[in-house]
Order: sequence, then C-alpha cells, then structure tokens
Amino acid sequence: MSEPQTTANDREQSAADADGDTGPTLAPTGTPPPGPRGLPLVDSTLAFVRDPLEFFSSMPEYGDVARYEAFGREFVVVSDPGLVEEVVVARDDEFWRGGFEHEFGELLDVEGLFFAEGERWRRQRLLLQNAFTPARIRSYADDMVVEAVRLVESWSDGEVVDVREAMSTLTLRALTRSLFDLEFGDGRADRVRRWVHAMGAYSDSEFFGARAVLPTWIPSRAEREYRRATADVEALVEELVTERRGSEADGDDLLSLLAIGEYPDGSSPPAEEITDQLQLFLLAGHETTATALTYACWLLAGTEDVWSGLEWEVDAVCGERDPTFADLPDLAVTEAVGREAMRLYPPLPFLQREPHEETVLAGYRIGSGTTVQLNMYGIHRDERWWADPDVFRPDRWVANDEDADGDERTVLADPDDRPEYAYFPFGGGSRHCIGMRFAMTELQLSLATMVRRVDLERVTESIDPTPKISLDSGPVEMRVRKR
Repeated sequence: MSEPQTTANDREQSAADADGDTGPTLAPTGTPPPGPRGLPLVDSTLAFVRDPLEFFSSMPEYGDVARYEAFGREFVVVSDPGLVEEVVVARDDEFWRGGFEHEFGELLDVEGLFFAEGERWRRQRLLLQNAFTPARIRSYADDMVVEAVRLVESWSDGEVVDVREAMSTLTLRALTRSLFDLEFGDGRADRVRRWVHAMGAYSDSEFFGARAVLPTWIPSRAEREYRRATADVEALVEELVTERRGSEADGDDLLSLLAIGEYPDGSSPPAEEITDQLQLFLLAGHETTATALTYACWLLAGTEDVWSGLEWEVDAVCGERDPTFADLPDLAVTEAVGREAMRLYPPLPFLQREPHEETVLAGYRIGSGTTVQLNMYGIHRDERWWADPDVFRPDRWVANDEDADGDERTVLADPDDRPEYAYFPFGGGSRHCIGMRFAMTELQLSLATMVRRVDLERVTESIDPTPKISLDSGPVEMRVRKR
C-alpha cells in the first residue's frame, strides 16, 4: 500500500486547526468514502440502470466524495468543484482516463486523442491543435451557417419536427464538411453517414442497452453492420489521404491537415491513425453539439421572454443577413443560451478518471482500480453554486455594459464568487476538450441562424434524459412557425 498523500483539503484542515478553527469535519485519512449499501450480488447496478441521473443526484447525500459499486466495479462520485479541480489540474498526473472509458474505445475499436495517454497523447494533441485555432474555425464558420440554413429552409410552416434528429443531421453535415471537405449527396459523404449511424446503433445496444450484461460471444446484427461500415470508412480515409497528399492544394479540413502534418521528428501520422482521429471527432463532435442544440431549442421554446430577447439580439446584430464568425462577440445572449443549456443538460454529464495507484482524496482512500466520476450534472445544479439551480436562466451569464460611445450593450459575465469548476461542460485541465471553440462557434451560429427564420413551439412537453454516448434527450417534437 502506498503512503497516504497530502491533499489540498488536508492542508486547509491543518491550517484551520492551527488557527483554533476546526472547520469542516474531514474523514480520517485512508478511510473508504461513504455511500449506498446496494443489494446482494448486484450492489447498486439496478438503481443506476433504472435512472442514472436520479442515482447521481442522490450521491451528494453521502457527501462530496461518495462510493458505490455497480457492474462489478467500484466507483467514487466527486461532487465538489474544488475537488474536481484537484483531480484534473493540481493532481492531473496522478490520474488517467481509466479502464471504464477505455473499454468503450475498445468496443468501438477506436483510439485517437481521447483515449491516448502519456507521450502518445502529447504528440497527437500538439498535431491536432493546429486544426482548432481561431483562424481555422473561422474557415469552418460559413459551412456551419450554410448547413443551418439548409436545414431550416427544409421545414414547412406548421410542420412538427423531431429536433433531436434534426440537430443530429445538422451537426453531422457540418462535421463532414469540416473534417473531410465532403458534402452530403457525394457518395463518399454517405459512407461517413452510414458509419456514424451504425456506430450509434452498435454502442446503444452493446454498451448502454440490454446486451451490456450479456455474453460478448452472442451474435449481434448491430456489431456486424458496424464492422462493415468501419471497414468501409477506413478504406475511404485511406483513399482520401492518398488524394490529399498527392495534391498541391492546401485544404482547411482536418483530414487534409493531418495528411500533410508532421510530428516534431518529421514523421507523418499513418492513415490508420488519421482514421482513428476522424472517427473520434465524428463521434464526439457530432453527438455532443447536437445534444446541446436540442436542449437549447427545447428550453428556449418554454421561455417566451428569453426567446424574444434572443430574437432582438440577432435582429440587432445581423439585420437582414445571416450571422458570421465576426458577429460572435456581439451575440452575447446567444452564447448565454448555449451556456445555460449545457449547465442544465451537460452533453457529457460526468467525467471519469482513475488513479494510477492507490491515493487519497479529501481524506478518503481511493483504490488504483476505482473509477472516479466527476459529477458534472450534480455540480451544475447545486444550490451552493447556483441560484435557482433547476431554472433556465441565461441572464445569469450576461451583464449590461457600455461601449466606447457610451451606448449600453449586453456582454458575457461570469461571477467571480463562483468556483471555476462549478461549470465545466468541456472538462478541464490539460485534457479539456480540444474542440471547445469549434463547438461553441457552431452552437452560436446555428442558434442565431434558426432564430432569424423560425419560432419553435413545444409538442413534447417533458423530457427524460438518459446518459448514453451523450445525454440523450429522447425524441423532442416541436412545431415550426416561420417568421
């Protein structure tokens, strides 16, 4: 057993004791965290499967560090912003993504940046970050708007649409352009679309559905279709890499940047690695942004005053034209809507880490094989950090200011008295989401483009989110009213 490590909480407790102030009571160093007892044999598996978000919401009853067992594993749920920061920033080198998440990567047979560790991760991150600079994202912005216009103009006045499916189509089209420089209608783009749909069906059945508890040797139609689609998209990427490397033109899409990119030692990433990165960004970027847009639309439709304020801002900034990348700083309310939607419904409701070896967090012993779950969903709705935590209030993100001419304007504002990790939809520390700026750009531009053209009315009156690849809303039907 390794020696207990001194944590930030231990140091704060010692300082408080020295001042004669005992402060909050911490658990004795090295004791297991408290938590639900669970049922014989299955522990907390059934409670988690029945309603994962409700289960997570109940964990702070046992404290900011709470333990449970499910699926034959030990989990520790962290529900305090300071402890989240300790894990992802101050003690980042003590933790890795963990076996639980890597099993998902192995199921899909996808590697890439998200699942890489150590020096391999650093090399890939350095190469990929060139694709997400402000200048690169500016080059993707027009395509995001074009796809949003195409989607909205395909709707008829009075039509009922499933916004979840619509946003999924929108983000997939935009990603296919920015990752591959391919447009739907091109047979090669259809091959990408088939892989995404096969991946979704396979992961839902194998990792999040009933098959997750069945023996892996039982035949699965979803797996066979996924493997065929994967082989097809691998062949497509190999063709495109050869094509881009033989071209004199410099493309802005991610595939082109990777095809001609080099590591510091002068080597180029092989086609297999490029395929992994593209599949990973299709998986993460498509699902998470579509999820955020879905919740934003549904929340907006339920708050007429917020929708009216958003319309006013877009009309004032854009007038009779569609939004552009240059408009983003002036679309403060639009960004606030996106932020607030991700506060209430973070696309990834918890992050997971695993210590390399046994350690101590807030005085509690954490075993080397324990999955540490950073409770984003719970922290985002914690009344300690948020007034009216369950209410959709984009105004919490904005304030009034004056421009250089003395005219009043609305600007983004993040209160200083809130812990930094009371809000972390894109993770944090060195492994924060590399596509954060891309996602926020698409979120703002898509919302602004839609608001210029339509109003949306709720048909689906309530939603029941379920954690899958992202926080799945289920079908979200809304009626379109053309402006």
